[in-house]
Amino acid sequence: MYWIIKKVFGWIIGLIWIKKIEGLENLPRAGAFIIAANHSSYLDFISLIAALPERVYFLAAEKFYKSWFWRPLVVGTGQIRVDRNSPDKKEVYQKVFAVLHAGRVLGIFPEGTRSPDGKIGKAFTGVAKFSLGAKVPVVPVAIKGAYEIMSRHDKWPKFRKNIEIKIGRQIFFEEYYNKENDDAVLREVTDKIMGNIEKLLIS
Repeated sequence: MYWIIKKVFGWIIGLIWIKKIEGLENLPRAGAFIIAANHSSYLDFISLIAALPERVYFLAAEKFYKSWFWRPLVVGTGQIRVDRNSPDKKEVYQKVFAVLHAGRVLGIFPEGTRSPDGKIGKAFTGVAKFSLGAKVPVVPVAIKGAYEIMSRHDKWPKFRKNIEIKIGRQIFFEEYYNKENDDAVLREVTDKIMGNIEKLLIS
């Protein structure tokens, strides 16, 4: 189902909106890694599916599973459900680490929700927990233009606007592997990741 959706919806998104993809050569050729991207539009998820050659397992909020439109997409592509109101994320962590330990690719929007103004907001530290816990690199990705096409305030996407996707170099965090992953370390790693995404956005 993932590859069918990628071929059908990805082709449509690519044809209409995605006009430029930079940095595909920065994607690791083998092994697990995490794609971390900014989040400003409903189009972000499907844009990355369209742009990235790898099979990506995304974290998807519970509301997508309640939507008649999105539910078939997130279920059919095997995404990882995250109930943001639940204090117990044990099952989410188990599924995430199962993906990474199997050598696959995890996709995450560290901000957790779409930006209200198109600018990067404060990110949650889950991306750091996953990277350090599985000892895998993070590939920062900037999605430019998606907010202007369909922000969280829009019911329908706009046309005659373009999406540009910039893929940065993978970031390794070996210097943190032997440290205790306390809140300060997780925040430091997360801020480094988001800083790289922001640099891609303004470059």
